[in-house]
Amino acid sequence: MNRMLYLLAVLAGVVAGCQPQNKSASTISTMKSNEQSPAAAAANAPKVVKSDEEWRKTLTPEQYRVLRQAGTERAFGAAYEEFKKQGAGTYVCGGCGAELFSSKEKFDSHCGWPSFYDPANAKNVLTRVDSSLGTVRTEVLCAQCGGHLGHVFKGEGFPTPTDQRYCINGVSLKFVPASGSNAVKP
Repeated sequence: MNRMLYLLAVLAGVVAGCQPQNKSASTISTMKSNEQSPAAAAANAPKVVKSDEEWRKTLTPEQYRVLRQAGTERAFGAAYEEFKKQGAGTYVCGGCGAELFSSKEKFDSHCGWPSFYDPANAKNVLTRVDSSLGTVRTEVLCAQCGGHLGHVFKGEGFPTPTDQRYCINGVSLKFVPASGSNAVKP
Protein backbone atom coordinates (compact mmCIF):
# COMPACT_ATOMS: atom_id res chain seq x y z
CA MET A 1 0.00 0.00 0.00
CA ASN A 2 2.83 2.43 0.89
CA ARG A 3 4.51 1.68 -2.42
CA MET A 4 1.29 2.52 -4.30
CA LEU A 5 0.95 5.85 -2.44
CA TYR A 6 4.58 6.63 -3.21
CA LEU A 7 4.06 5.94 -6.94
CA LEU A 8 0.94 8.11 -6.99
CA ALA A 9 2.82 10.96 -5.29
CA VAL A 10 5.67 10.71 -7.80
CA LEU A 11 3.22 10.62 -10.69
CA ALA A 12 1.37 13.68 -9.35
CA GLY A 13 4.67 15.57 -9.11
CA VAL A 14 5.59 14.68 -12.70
CA VAL A 15 2.19 15.74 -14.03
CA ALA A 16 2.30 19.02 -12.08
CA GLY A 17 5.75 19.74 -13.48
CA CYS A 18 4.50 19.28 -17.07
CA GLN A 19 1.94 22.07 -16.92
CA PRO A 20 2.71 25.11 -19.13
CA GLN A 21 3.90 28.13 -17.23
CA ASN A 22 3.33 31.73 -18.23
CA LYS A 23 6.88 33.09 -18.10
CA SER A 24 6.29 35.82 -20.68
CA ALA A 25 3.25 37.28 -18.93
CA SER A 26 5.30 40.24 -17.74
CA THR A 27 6.21 41.03 -21.34
CA ILE A 28 2.66 40.96 -22.69
CA SER A 29 0.63 41.38 -19.56
CA THR A 30 -2.85 40.74 -20.91
CA MET A 31 -2.12 37.90 -23.33
CA LYS A 32 -2.11 34.15 -22.86
CA SER A 33 1.28 32.64 -23.44
CA ASN A 34 3.08 29.33 -23.52
CA GLU A 35 6.43 28.76 -21.90
CA GLN A 36 9.36 30.39 -23.74
CA SER A 37 13.07 30.48 -23.05
CA PRO A 38 14.31 33.84 -21.67
CA ALA A 39 16.24 34.45 -24.92
CA ALA A 40 13.16 33.80 -27.08
CA ALA A 41 11.01 36.00 -24.86
CA ALA A 42 13.55 38.85 -25.15
CA ALA A 43 13.80 38.47 -28.94
CA ASN A 44 10.01 38.46 -29.28
CA ALA A 45 9.36 41.27 -26.81
CA PRO A 46 6.99 43.84 -28.26
CA LYS A 47 8.43 47.17 -29.33
CA VAL A 48 5.19 49.06 -28.65
CA VAL A 49 4.54 48.77 -24.92
CA LYS A 50 1.51 50.35 -23.28
CA SER A 51 -0.17 49.83 -19.96
CA ASP A 52 -3.47 48.01 -19.83
CA GLU A 53 -5.17 51.36 -19.21
CA GLU A 54 -3.50 52.92 -22.27
CA TRP A 55 -4.64 50.01 -24.48
CA ARG A 56 -8.20 50.37 -23.19
CA LYS A 57 -8.16 54.08 -24.09
CA THR A 58 -6.84 53.57 -27.64
CA LEU A 59 -8.80 50.46 -28.69
CA THR A 60 -12.51 49.79 -28.99
CA PRO A 61 -13.82 47.23 -26.47
CA GLU A 62 -13.93 44.58 -29.22
CA GLN A 63 -10.40 45.38 -30.41
CA TYR A 64 -9.16 45.21 -26.83
CA ARG A 65 -10.83 41.83 -26.28
CA VAL A 66 -9.29 40.40 -29.45
CA LEU A 67 -5.86 42.08 -29.57
CA ARG A 68 -5.01 42.16 -25.87
CA GLN A 69 -6.99 39.20 -24.48
CA ALA A 70 -6.61 36.78 -27.43
CA GLY A 71 -10.33 36.81 -28.14
CA THR A 72 -12.09 35.90 -31.37
CA GLU A 73 -14.67 38.03 -33.12
CA ARG A 74 -17.86 36.40 -34.33
CA ALA A 75 -17.66 34.77 -37.76
CA PHE A 76 -19.22 36.51 -40.78
CA GLY A 77 -19.45 39.82 -38.88
CA ALA A 78 -19.29 43.39 -40.15
CA ALA A 79 -15.46 43.41 -40.31
CA TYR A 80 -15.51 40.34 -42.56
CA GLU A 81 -18.14 41.85 -44.86
CA GLU A 82 -16.07 45.04 -45.12
CA PHE A 83 -12.92 42.99 -45.81
CA LYS A 84 -14.57 41.35 -48.82
CA LYS A 85 -15.27 44.81 -50.34
CA GLN A 86 -11.75 46.18 -49.92
CA GLY A 87 -9.54 46.32 -52.99
CA ALA A 88 -5.82 46.87 -53.37
CA GLY A 89 -3.97 48.02 -50.29
CA THR A 90 -2.22 47.07 -47.10
CA TYR A 91 -3.53 45.70 -43.81
CA VAL A 92 -1.89 47.09 -40.70
CA CYS A 93 -2.23 46.19 -37.03
CA GLY A 94 -5.30 47.77 -35.43
CA GLY A 95 -3.29 48.29 -32.25
CA CYS A 96 -0.04 49.86 -33.44
CA GLY A 97 -0.20 50.36 -37.22
CA ALA A 98 2.57 47.88 -38.14
CA GLU A 99 2.30 46.55 -41.70
CA LEU A 100 1.07 42.95 -41.61
CA PHE A 101 -0.61 41.77 -44.81
CA SER A 102 -1.12 42.86 -48.41
CA SER A 103 -4.32 42.59 -50.42
CA LYS A 104 -2.23 40.65 -52.97
CA GLU A 105 -2.18 37.69 -50.55
CA LYS A 106 -5.81 37.83 -49.40
CA PHE A 107 -8.37 35.24 -50.46
CA ASP A 108 -11.87 34.22 -49.49
CA SER A 109 -11.69 30.93 -47.64
CA HIS A 110 -15.40 31.20 -46.77
CA CYS A 111 -14.55 30.66 -43.09
CA GLY A 112 -16.08 33.94 -41.87
CA TRP A 113 -12.83 35.74 -41.08
CA PRO A 114 -10.32 37.58 -43.28
CA SER A 115 -7.84 35.12 -44.80
CA PHE A 116 -4.37 35.60 -46.23
CA TYR A 117 -1.94 33.01 -47.54
CA ASP A 118 1.25 34.86 -46.56
CA PRO A 119 2.19 37.90 -44.46
CA ALA A 120 3.33 40.88 -46.55
CA ASN A 121 5.92 41.93 -44.01
CA ALA A 122 7.08 38.83 -42.15
CA LYS A 123 9.21 40.82 -39.70
CA ASN A 124 5.98 42.19 -38.19
CA VAL A 125 4.23 38.83 -37.88
CA LEU A 126 5.13 36.29 -35.19
CA THR A 127 3.73 32.85 -34.58
CA ARG A 128 3.74 30.68 -31.48
CA VAL A 129 2.17 27.47 -30.27
CA ASP A 130 -1.26 27.96 -28.74
CA SER A 131 -2.72 25.12 -26.70
CA SER A 132 -5.29 27.24 -24.86
CA LEU A 133 -8.36 25.30 -26.05
CA GLY A 134 -7.02 21.82 -25.42
CA THR A 135 -5.75 21.49 -28.99
CA VAL A 136 -2.51 22.67 -30.56
CA ARG A 137 -2.81 25.57 -33.01
CA THR A 138 -0.41 28.23 -34.29
CA GLU A 139 -1.26 31.70 -33.01
CA VAL A 140 -0.45 34.78 -35.11
CA LEU A 141 0.75 37.91 -33.29
CA CYS A 142 1.87 41.40 -34.23
CA ALA A 143 5.63 41.56 -33.62
CA GLN A 144 5.47 45.27 -32.80
CA CYS A 145 2.82 45.32 -30.05
CA GLY A 146 2.23 41.64 -29.26
CA GLY A 147 -1.42 41.90 -30.28
CA HIS A 148 -3.32 38.68 -31.01
CA LEU A 149 -4.32 38.59 -34.68
CA GLY A 150 -5.66 35.07 -35.15
CA HIS A 151 -4.24 31.69 -36.17
CA VAL A 152 -2.49 30.15 -39.16
CA PHE A 153 -3.45 26.75 -40.55
CA LYS A 154 -1.44 24.65 -42.97
CA GLY A 155 -2.30 21.86 -45.38
CA GLU A 156 -6.01 22.59 -45.81
CA GLY A 157 -5.78 22.29 -49.60
CA PHE A 158 -6.59 25.86 -50.62
CA PRO A 159 -5.28 26.70 -54.11
CA THR A 160 -2.73 29.22 -52.83
CA PRO A 161 1.05 29.26 -53.31
CA THR A 162 1.76 28.48 -49.64
CA ASP A 163 -1.16 26.17 -48.71
CA GLN A 164 -1.50 28.28 -45.56
CA ARG A 165 -4.51 30.18 -44.25
CA TYR A 166 -3.78 33.07 -41.93
CA CYS A 167 -7.24 33.31 -40.35
CA ILE A 168 -7.24 36.84 -38.93
CA ASN A 169 -9.77 38.72 -36.81
CA GLY A 170 -11.00 41.66 -38.88
CA VAL A 171 -11.10 44.01 -35.87
CA SER A 172 -7.37 43.47 -35.36
CA LEU A 173 -6.69 44.97 -38.80
CA LYS A 174 -6.94 48.42 -40.37
CA PHE A 175 -7.07 48.71 -44.15
CA VAL A 176 -4.91 51.29 -45.92
CA PRO A 177 -6.04 51.54 -49.55
CA ALA A 178 -3.45 51.75 -52.30
CA SER A 179 -3.52 55.17 -53.94
CA GLY A 180 -6.74 55.46 -55.91
CA SER A 181 -8.24 52.15 -54.75
CA ASN A 182 -10.59 51.19 -51.94
CA ALA A 183 -13.16 48.89 -53.49
CA VAL A 184 -13.06 45.48 -55.16
CA LYS A 185 -12.58 45.76 -58.88
CA PRO A 186 -15.26 44.01 -60.97
